[in-house]
Parts: sequence; structure tokens; C-alpha cells
Amino acid sequence: MAYTNSPLNTEELINTKQVSPNELYRQSWKTVKNDYIDSSCNSQDWGRWKNRYKGKLKTDEDARVAIETMVASLDDSYTRFLSKTEYAEQYQSIDSHIYGIGVHIMSRAGNPIVCGVIEDTPAYRAGLKVNDIILSVNGKSMSGVDISKVAECVRGKENTAVILKIKRGKHILTKKIIRQKIEIKSVESSIKQGNIGYIKIKSFIGSNTAYDFISALNKTNNTKGLIIDLRGNTGGLLTNAVIAANMFINNGTIVSIVSKNGHKKDITAQMNLPVITKPTVVLVDGISASASEILSGALKDNHKAILVGNRTFGKGLIQQIVPLPNGTGLNITIAKYLTPNGNDINKRGIEPDYKVDYTLKDYKKHNDTQLKKAEYIINNMTAHN
Repeated sequence: MAYTNSPLNTEELINTKQVSPNELYRQSWKTVKNDYIDSSCNSQDWGRWKNRYKGKLKTDEDARVAIETMVASLDDSYTRFLSKTEYAEQYQSIDSHIYGIGVHIMSRAGNPIVCGVIEDTPAYRAGLKVNDIILSVNGKSMSGVDISKVAECVRGKENTAVILKIKRGKHILTKKIIRQKIEIKSVESSIKQGNIGYIKIKSFIGSNTAYDFISALNKTNNTKGLIIDLRGNTGGLLTNAVIAANMFINNGTIVSIVSKNGHKKDITAQMNLPVITKPTVVLVDGISASASEILSGALKDNHKAILVGNRTFGKGLIQQIVPLPNGTGLNITIAKYLTPNGNDINKRGIEPDYKVDYTLKDYKKHNDTQLKKAEYIINNMTAHN
């Protein structure tokens, strides 16, 4: 997602004031009324929700269900109520750390599967491997459990233990792992054969992502060309994408923001930043979204990079995280963005300059067709330099 920039001191952002379930609902209703991008609230009379549950909400759970029902009427999957736990986790991600064991998980046939293990973490040291099936967490079966709930069970307070029962092939294993603070590294860099710089941006969500990207640019400074890999990057903070784009663009528009009242504001490049002029290719796919599309759209429209891969996801909306009482919050759509050429890419995506498929068969054979195409383009552009 693309979020507006916010102060990153989590303690300051959490509203610890305790209010009744009815008051929490009322404040949520008011936030949508004042801030939601669509003043018609999905072509409905928003006022009808104001007193819908008046006097009927007795517990925080009552309030949560009522708020989620109300927000669902917007038919906007990006606007959602955040429970106390979800709100805290949201800002842990922005602060670039979580408390857990260091695994990435996904759902396959209703079962949580380990799809990545971060090096030098408790999970890595405990020997967890990709494709391990998580059968249970602390004795509770994870079969059919929503993947976000599985992650919530695996995470916990620092220095506490979590017991995972996993299936690896035909073997059932039990792992007792001590949770620790996990630093999230959102940017990786290397130098490919032929002196081509390669920078992978996994996410734009971390508060350090822009600085890490600049550091990666410095590490690849002496290369003849640059590949920026945004595949699988679902987005993050708007400012991170803008700063990254500004490293290539020193004149003109990076992105335009259109607010609730239709007011259009252009975010333009700052001319005092250094500019990368070497041949650049950006890798994108159908998961590249939001902040990833802001960066790729800015570089494409300003003719600063060539896009290779598949059409991007198509999320041209911007969210803001609004703190609510009781430690909760509302993730709410407040604006949309346009690429420098004025293109609204929401639900449309950005077409690459070169469409190249990267199939599961290619992946299993370690044949990254998109990366090879990027290397070919850069080698061709620099052949006579």
C-alpha cells in the first residue's frame, strides 16, 4: 500500500484513551465521514450508520463487529478497522522490526507454509526450512486458520517461547523457538556478472527503506548499469517511493495526489539531490503495487528507466492510518495518485516496456527470464560506450 508519511514514534501514535464501545464506533463513523476519499461513501447516505447501533454495543468485540460491518459498506478492501493488536503490528512494520522468529509464511491448500526464512534469526538457527508445513502453534491446530492469525500466533513478546509442530516431507518435527526482535531488511544489493548493479526492494513500508536504497545506490555506484527489482513488492510509504524516484529525476513531476475534494497536488523533484544517469531497468510483476507503481510509473513517464516483466497490480489509492481510542485505529483511503503523465492506474496497472513471463517452470529451473532480459538490455545499451 501507499501510506501518507506519519511520525514514527509508536508510543505517540497510539491513542491509549479508553472510551465506551459506543464512543469508539461514533469516532470511527466520524473519521470516515470527514476523511474518506469518496464523499458519497459508495453512493449511500452515510448518516444512516451514525445511530445504527446506538446503545447496543456493550463490549469492544461488539464495537469491532459493528465498525467492520459499517466500513464494509464502502466496498473498499483497503479501508479497514485495526484492532489493538493489528494497529501495533502495523507500526512495528513501519519501524522496520517485529517480535517473532523470522519466517515468511503463506497459505497453500488451507495450510500455513514456510515460504522464507530470514538469515541469522531464531527460525534460521532452529533449522526451519522453506516448504515446512506448520501444523500447530503452542498446541493449537493451524489448519484452515487465516494466515494473518497464524502470524499473530507465531509472534509474541521478546524472549518468550513458541512451540511449532511442523511437517517436513513424511516427518513430523517439534521446534521450540525463543522469539526475538527481528529487523526487517527491505533492501538488498549486489553486483551481477558484467558489472551490472542489482537492487532488490522488498517493501517500501520501513522507515529506513529510502536510506537503505541510497546506501545500495552507493554500493553499486561504479557499475555500468542498474537493475531495480520491484517484483513481489506490494508497496509501503509514499515518501520512500518519492525519495527513490528523486534519485533519478531532478526536474518535473514524480507523482500527483488527488484528494477528496478533487484538488490535485503535484509532488515534484528536488533539484539538489544527486541524479543517477546510467542505464536502468525496473523489474515488475502482477504483485508490484502502490508505492512500487509510484516509483516505476515515475521512472517510466520521465524516461529514466525501462520496465521489464508483467503488468503491475493496479493500486492507485493512498491510505492514512488514523489512531482511535482504546489503542485501535482505522486504515482509511484518503486520496488517489496519478503518474506524471496523468495516468490513473487504479485497477489498470502499468504495462512494462517489455512483457516477459517468468513461469513456475522457469523458477524451478532457476531460470529468471525477466532478470536475463534486463541484463541483455543493459549490455546492449552499454555495448558501444
